[in-house]
Amino acid sequence: MTTRKHTALPKARILIEALPWLTRHHGKVVVIKFGGNAMVDEELKAAFAQDVVFLHHAGLKPVVVHGGGPQISAALDRHGIASEFKAGLRVTTEDAMDVVRMVLAGQVQRELVGLLNRHGPLAVGLTGEDAHTISATRHTPEIDGEPVDIGRVGEITAIDTGAIAALLADGRIPVVSSIARSEDDGHVYNVNADTAAAALAAALGAETLMVLTDVEGLYVDWPHSDEVISRLTAAQLEKLLPDLSAGMVPKMEGCLHAVRNGVNTARVIDGRVQHSILLEIFTDEGIGTMVVPDEQGES
Repeated sequence: MTTRKHTALPKARILIEALPWLTRHHGKVVVIKFGGNAMVDEELKAAFAQDVVFLHHAGLKPVVVHGGGPQISAALDRHGIASEFKAGLRVTTEDAMDVVRMVLAGQVQRELVGLLNRHGPLAVGLTGEDAHTISATRHTPEIDGEPVDIGRVGEITAIDTGAIAALLADGRIPVVSSIARSEDDGHVYNVNADTAAAALAAALGAETLMVLTDVEGLYVDWPHSDEVISRLTAAQLEKLLPDLSAGMVPKMEGCLHAVRNGVNTARVIDGRVQHSILLEIFTDEGIGTMVVPDEQGES
């Protein structure tokens, strides 16, 4: 009897520690950007699916958004199409766009939906094309002041949350591929998944945006320090943006957009840690970097 009491008590304490967080997030939408190592490591993928299903059964409303950089690069190689990047974005020709669409909607999304649905009839996959969920126009970045053509890469112009809201109301977990319909020319666009997740979080009035990465969070003074900033305001983040590494910019710009447009918190968390989502949402410590809206009067 004593032994049983000892082994069960820590579990009870962990559950009780989650109670205030469960209460706070009950019924709230949480948008999770799935990416990085968590997308390619089998154990991390399975743990991610468990976390999302746990959130669902705990009364939250998770929405998963994904890209698929490594899988797209591998598929382009197989098709003999070179991967090229300009201004930190994949140059997406018409041929490459066909592959991107096939990989995101036909491979990455299917696998993720399958992992989630091992736990019940929960996940439903869609792309930004479905029901006009994400609309975009051609994105033309500038390099050294000159516009650069990077093909079918989109800049998001509108979000229609109707299909996602209907799925959430039906108790489902939407899994959204970061492809957008064209606002103006009848094509489809490849859109940055971090940007798409942030836009969806804002449009859905989400409680939280969570972005999985391959780092611990935002570092105070990388590469000179590996100390992680655990919390910062939108204004503080805005000042840091020009000095961030190229890979972190769309993630942190997404967090900034989210909290400036009604999302209560945006978090960058280490997707290499199993169950990082649960650790971030349901414990006092948290494990990543959390961005919060500016206090009134702060700029």
